[in-house]
Amino acid sequence: MASVNKVILIGNCGRDPEVRYTPTGTAICNVSVATSSRRKDRSSGENIEETQWHRVTFYERLAEIAGEYLKKGRPVYIEGRLKYGKYTDKDGIERNTVDIIAEQMQLLGGREGMGGGDEMGGGGGGYSRGRDRDSDETGGGAGGRPERAAPAPRPAPRQQAPKAATGFDDMDDDIPF
Repeated sequence: MASVNKVILIGNCGRDPEVRYTPTGTAICNVSVATSSRRKDRSSGENIEETQWHRVTFYERLAEIAGEYLKKGRPVYIEGRLKYGKYTDKDGIERNTVDIIAEQMQLLGGREGMGGGDEMGGGGGGYSRGRDRDSDETGGGAGGRPERAAPAPRPAPRQQAPKAATGFDDMDDDIPF
């Protein structure tokens, strides 16, 4: 049976990214991303906002891009997968961790210092790790290049043509011959 481990976050970068390199030259970037949800308290009726903090790790070229363009407070869209881990702290207590291993990133909000933006108020670019190899925490294979995410074209509004009474009213107009 197939399984899925997928995370999608839209939030704000909580601190400036930290980029470091392994001895083999693989870039690793760590950031924290804050997501918020709102709900109404049943007893008091007031709105309550809850903020969750997520640790996100980028690898290879995506790590370099994140280190260059992400800044504290910048809105970002991230797709990735969950990775659970354990470590022992300085007091000898075993702790659990949850990290998001980023596979795609889309910068949101206005373009800082670039002037203008798109019609949705967004800007920035979309980047992803290559999908042609297995990605793990050591960075996978070589050759990961960012891919610019092109904005999805908007379909033109379809106008209904008046139907002729030919007996073919139930046939589709998009017949390829």
